[in-house]
Amino acid sequence: MTNSIKKVLVTGASNGIGFDLTKKLLAEGAEVIAVTRTGKVGEYSHPNLKVYQGDISNAESIEKVAQQLEEAGIKLDVLVNNAGVGLDLGDEVPTADLLNATFATNTTGTVLFTEALLNSLNDGGQIVFLSTAMALLRNAAPNAPAYRMSKAALNMYAVMLSQRLAERKIRVTPLHPGWVQTRMGGDTAPVTVERSVNGIFKAITENTETGKFWNIELDTLEDY
Repeated sequence: MTNSIKKVLVTGASNGIGFDLTKKLLAEGAEVIAVTRTGKVGEYSHPNLKVYQGDISNAESIEKVAQQLEEAGIKLDVLVNNAGVGLDLGDEVPTADLLNATFATNTTGTVLFTEALLNSLNDGGQIVFLSTAMALLRNAAPNAPAYRMSKAALNMYAVMLSQRLAERKIRVTPLHPGWVQTRMGGDTAPVTVERSVNGIFKAITENTETGKFWNIELDTLEDY
């Protein structure tokens, strides 16, 4: 692990991509703050792992995590916004309930969590958003309306944030983690969690651009 990414916070770290990315980062020598709804990552423990209880869809919970970081004097090198939901992946007709629930986590919660942690992020650091290629306009399709739209909005925020933070030299990267074999992606998805995690790690360690969209299946940047 290079000196520039010693301390990383990962949301949604209790399972799937977030859990395996946490283990990967720890194996590479990083200190990791994992944020999960339960305050646990199963039975897993590591001397360089701290776990905070936090729900990014809840404003009070966001404020509590931000306050804990500040009180502990923790300064982050990388923020990985991994937490997200896909509640309507098989649907074509949007509904109020699924739109509200999806945006609450994928967009509103992720944006407000990021904003709350900006003061705890070192200049020259990084912010990574797990988005999806499904949210790119050229990949528009009828299914998963809330999921696609929430991630498209997140992509826009990432570009806007990259411009705001340019003077602090903080890189902002929305990325496509692949269609992954997780609870959300299903067992028949073509990308293993290991492959996805390795791709995300490569984006963190090798991407030098800001505000650009990274596709782990291509191992490179691509246009929105």
